This record gives sequence, structure tokens and C-alpha cells, in this order.
Amino acid sequence: MTERLVDLAMEYFRRMGFKVESNVSLEGTSGSTHSFDFIVKKESEVHPVWVKDWRRTAGINVVISLDRAASDVGLSEPILISNKFSEHAKSYAKRRKILLLTKKNLIL
Repeated sequence: MTERLVDLAMEYFRRMGFKVESNVSLEGTSGSTHSFDFIVKKESEVHPVWVKDWRRTAGINVVISLDRAASDVGLSEPILISNKFSEHAKSYAKRRKILLLTKKNLIL
């Protein structure tokens, strides 16, 4: 049985020296509550993380949603983990400083 992508991701960040808090819900300035699969912390760095373990490609809409959720709760440089990303998702993420990671990145 293959390891779930979210477990693989949490283990990856722990190996990188981050503290990992899973299943986090934060209220944003808009009054909306945003859920993140986990948040990683190291010194002054705090990054919200979404994991989309889909067979399909994660598109720009997912990246924009994560960007908006992270901005609303006051966190920058969110991280999105999926198996594959569309070209539009990659270019938006690059402009907005959103880290995109694939399963391959986590295993290496």
C-alpha cells in the first residue's frame, strides 16, 4: 500500500526541520474560517499547506483559492502539494510566491 500524500508531506517537512501542526482551521479577517491540511513552522517562518492527492492535475483555481485563504488569515508563501500542476497554476504560483511540490519532490 502506498503512503498517503499528506503523510509523506508531513514527514518531508519534519525532516527539513519544521514543526508540523495538522488539521488547522483559522479565522480570517473576512470572518471566514479557512482549513489547512497542516501548517509548518520554523523560527519566524509559518506556511499554510494544502495537499490535493488527486489523479487529475491541480489547476489555477486551486492555487488561487489557497492564495486567498492564506492572505485572509495573514500568512504568506503558502505551499500546495499535488501530483501534477497545470502550466497556468505554475505561472500564477511563481508570481505569487506559492511553493508547488509534487510527490517526486517529497521523495527525493
